[in-house]
Amino acid sequence: MVISKKSLQFLLVTFLACMPLVTFANPTADSLQNHTENAAPVAEAHGETGHSAEKEFNATELINDHIGDSHEFHIADYDGHPITFYLPVILWTNNGLEMFSSEQFHHDNEGHHIIDVNGQKLVRFNEVIFYADKFETLTEDQRKNGAFAFDARPLDFSITKNVFSMLMSALVLFFLFLAVARSYNKNKLAPKGIAGFLEPLVIFVRDEIAIPNIGTKKYAKYMPYLLTIFFFIWINNLIGLIPFFPFSSNLTGNIFFTFVLALITFIVTSFSANKDYWKHIFMPPVPKALYPIMIPVEIIGMLTKPFALMIRLFANITAGHIIILSLVSLIFIFKTVAVAPISGAFVLFMSVLEMLVAALQAYVFTLLTALFIGQAVAEHDHH
Repeated sequence: MVISKKSLQFLLVTFLACMPLVTFANPTADSLQNHTENAAPVAEAHGETGHSAEKEFNATELINDHIGDSHEFHIADYDGHPITFYLPVILWTNNGLEMFSSEQFHHDNEGHHIIDVNGQKLVRFNEVIFYADKFETLTEDQRKNGAFAFDARPLDFSITKNVFSMLMSALVLFFLFLAVARSYNKNKLAPKGIAGFLEPLVIFVRDEIAIPNIGTKKYAKYMPYLLTIFFFIWINNLIGLIPFFPFSSNLTGNIFFTFVLALITFIVTSFSANKDYWKHIFMPPVPKALYPIMIPVEIIGMLTKPFALMIRLFANITAGHIIILSLVSLIFIFKTVAVAPISGAFVLFMSVLEMLVAALQAYVFTLLTALFIGQAVAEHDHH
């Protein structure tokens, strides 16, 4: 088995195609660190200091902080001060390209994150950046769904947690398969090391996913893409289970990311489809009188396939993270260490289960992708 340069090029192109849409940060709650900072001025205004000013634990904020995107990594707290790794903010504004560290955002009197860049004030709300003057005109619902308020925000190409994780996993995969390719060039006998570990997985994708669903004649053409999404999703699923920097992102639990993967599968399927596939959609094998009903049904069915891919991966990964964080939160909700052994045992069980789910979801996404491609390229007998 030889992994060609073409496969590696396809790997990189696919990752780069994912980048623009992933940067639309998931419009979830602000980070827990920022909520804590917001609470301090309010407490001081009411004359509260010390322990009385501490914010009540909110499990929803903790969970949303993890499953949402962010412009920084909150690594830990030391001596009451957060240790944070700030990521670069890259914007195309009315004044052109602007680049600065997310650390430069500060709070205004209303607790919003603001920054003045070359005389242009910007506001960060739920990790989405707006023009300050247009932000004031938005309703609460428009602010919560700010990722789609295109007129009120600059083009955002920032390196958020999810983008950072995606680039990191892309580099891991690139160097991993580059090492495997070099290993095969040097050793023509039984594979060793990394090649020995990855070869059974590659053969599994080929023999159990690609060939049965696409066929022996055409499967090789789609192997680079199938291998890319299988390993890419699997590695990012595992990264999301590691709770410390530089990991801890929730890339595969971001619906914008799963949308891009599903869209790529839809494009590959559509451009690979033969005339029999399109004939079945626009000239279904039913009486012509039923065409007005069946053609829309077939078109809807064609669109629901990538939609199912998008929702399945997003929902399963996000649900697992929410369950684990909810179990951890029980210790702080009940405010007793007596809950810790029970909560810890369930967290351990769920973490092991999530490791299985990480591989399973990568397998299911790849399997369904191969199935959809196979349906599109299948050759039918004509009598």
